[in-house]
Amino acid sequence: MTSYDLVVIGGGPAGMMAAGTAAEMGASVALIEKNQRNGKKLLITGKGRCNVTNDCTRDGFFANIPVNPKFLFSSFAKFSNADVMNFFESHGVPLKVERGNRVFPVSDKAADINNALIEFVRGSGVHMMRDTATGIMAEDGRITGVRTQDRGEVPCSGCIIATGGRSYPLTGSTGDGYVFARSVGHTVVKPKPSLVPLVVEGRECAEAQGLSLKNIAIRVTETDSGKLIYKDFGEMLFTHFGMSGPVILSASSHMRDPKKRYTISIDLKPALSLEQLDSRIQRDFSENINKDFVNSLSKLLPQKIISVIIKRTGIPYTTKVNSIRREQRMALAELLKNLTFSVTGFRPIEEAIITSGGVSVTEIDPKTMESKLVEGLYFAGEVMDVDAHTGGFNLQIAFSTGRCAGIAAAERMGFYSYD
Repeated sequence: MTSYDLVVIGGGPAGMMAAGTAAEMGASVALIEKNQRNGKKLLITGKGRCNVTNDCTRDGFFANIPVNPKFLFSSFAKFSNADVMNFFESHGVPLKVERGNRVFPVSDKAADINNALIEFVRGSGVHMMRDTATGIMAEDGRITGVRTQDRGEVPCSGCIIATGGRSYPLTGSTGDGYVFARSVGHTVVKPKPSLVPLVVEGRECAEAQGLSLKNIAIRVTETDSGKLIYKDFGEMLFTHFGMSGPVILSASSHMRDPKKRYTISIDLKPALSLEQLDSRIQRDFSENINKDFVNSLSKLLPQKIISVIIKRTGIPYTTKVNSIRREQRMALAELLKNLTFSVTGFRPIEEAIITSGGVSVTEIDPKTMESKLVEGLYFAGEVMDVDAHTGGFNLQIAFSTGRCAGIAAAERMGFYSYD
């Protein structure tokens, strides 16, 4: 069996960045990926557009890392968001910056980012293995090889675990890395969903199922204290169980205390003040003055949410518009500016964008991503107990830690040619 300086387990963004980096420096590298194509999860990020990083300041980056931000200081310094942008543009993928400093490929195709990484890996001389890693081998506190399903034992002196978490298991993120880490004595912080759709009380969301709202504002508060914990502007989706979409996924990462209850308030018309909205409603009412209330809101609201709104107002569907009182009209306007729902829980971890939890970072050297327990063992990406808000920050973590691990692994083996 051929031996390698380094074996990387996992062909996602962290694994490909790590493997290509170490190989460019001169190490002999094998990359093990059980899917038929690398980057399967990467291809579906950002609704297939791939929010590759965020063009924010250093402080802005760390402000969006709620779990173990200090652990990432060194790896981000070695490979920052500016470095990630330069990397992809130098590999033939033009980028653009959108609202919230989110960075996407100009083509709006995640495949372009994935293909650039694959070409980087191939071009650097990495040996690509279509196989399933089943375990890691260590003797006397150092890595000696990786066990695989088809090839048996693959000897190596270094191994990088970049297997991802447990979210989206159909893409290959099935928690294998946690098993490998535990097998050599590492602690794994219990994985839980982060950036996940929300389950909401009642049947109203189900009534509006499939409705996507753009340019809305949300506010998330702790139900008991009324404390504001998050606000955002953007797009959301009603589902049969509750809510999903970008602003909802972002909100979920701020709702981390399982002992607390949360309320989400939606402003359906954030561009209008309450007075401006009332004027707009009056104008619509004047155009439908002899119609039933239920038939007067089609210009103001999407059809799927009209029934929900009418029930909340308490105004009978068949009430003639010309008989609606001012206080009822104002209550309608206030409802459209503050449509509240009670959150009862989260969807399963399998539906989460990101896994929170993972290999404890207290057992990993932040400067190298090397295990403090096993010589020659490294970690990169979501398999570790680090996660971030939406906006390109999680992919930045993957690229930064992958680059850091690849450099450190190659340097440990005596390769210093990486510039």
